[in-house]
Amino acid sequence: MEWLLSEKVERNDVVIALGGGVIGDLVGFAASILRRGVRFVQVPTSLLAQVDSSVGGKTGINAPHGKNLIGAFHQPSLVLADIDVLSTLKKRDFLAGYGEVVKYGLLGDAAFFEWLEEHGSKLAAGDEAARLKAVRRSVEMKAEIVVRDETEQGDRALLNLGHTFCHALEAATGYSGRLLHGEGVAVGCALAFELSSRLGLCPQEDPSRVRAHLKDMNMMVDLGDIEGDLPDAHGLLSLMGQDKKVIDGKLRFILARGIGDAFVTADVEPAQVLDVLESALSARA
Repeated sequence: MEWLLSEKVERNDVVIALGGGVIGDLVGFAASILRRGVRFVQVPTSLLAQVDSSVGGKTGINAPHGKNLIGAFHQPSLVLADIDVLSTLKKRDFLAGYGEVVKYGLLGDAAFFEWLEEHGSKLAAGDEAARLKAVRRSVEMKAEIVVRDETEQGDRALLNLGHTFCHALEAATGYSGRLLHGEGVAVGCALAFELSSRLGLCPQEDPSRVRAHLKDMNMMVDLGDIEGDLPDAHGLLSLMGQDKKVIDGKLRFILARGIGDAFVTADVEPAQVLDVLESALSARA
C-alpha cells in the first residue's frame, strides 16, 4: 500500500497482478482498499491461479489464525489466462493446480471428471488442446457459480469442496512448502468423499475412484504423503474451527451424493469428522 501510494496511483488507474494465486490475492486486496477501490487486472501465471483464484473477485490474505481470513470481494476488470506460461511451471506446481481442476468435476460435472480420468495424463504432459479445455471448463464452472452467488452466501461455498480439510492442513504445516494449496485441496477432496461415504451419502466406489485418479496423476492423496509431523485428529478439528465457512460456531462441509453432485451442509457431527481424521492419521503411521 505504501508503495502504491508513493507511485501516486490514482482511482482511475489500473493495477496489474502478474503471478500466481498469492500475487493475485495480494494485488487484488491492495487494489480493493487503495483509495476505496481501484481497478485491477489479473494475469495468472500458474494453473491454480488460472482455474481458480484469479476468477470471481475473492481476495484473501492468510493470518496466524487461519487461511484467507483477511480480504475483500473486488472483481478484476479483466482476467488474461495464457496457457503457454503453464509450460514454465515445475511439475509439482502444475499438479498442485490440477487439484483445483479435479475439484470442478467432483463438485458439479461428472462428465468433466470422466474426461479428466481419460485425458489427465496428456494434460500433465503438456498437450495444448487438453490444457485449453481443462482451463476453459474450470473457468466456466466457477463463473457460473459466482454469477449466482458473488459474495458466498450460498452456492459459491460449493467451490470449497475439500477446502475445510485443506485449510486445517495448511495451518498445521505453517503455510510452508510442505503442502501447497492445490495439494491440500486434492487430499481434502479425498477426505470429503470418504466422509460422504461413511455418512451413507455416496457409494464407497466414489472415494476409491477419486483416490485412484489422484494416484494415477502422481498427486498427494493421503495424510501420509505430507512430510513431517501433523497434529492429532482433535488438533486438526480445532484448526477447522477457524474456517471462513463456520456459522454460529458450526462447521459447514461440502459433501457429495456422488461424483459431480456436491452440496453444503452443517449437519455433520464432530465425532464423524474425528473418525475420518483418526483413520487417515492411523494409515499414516
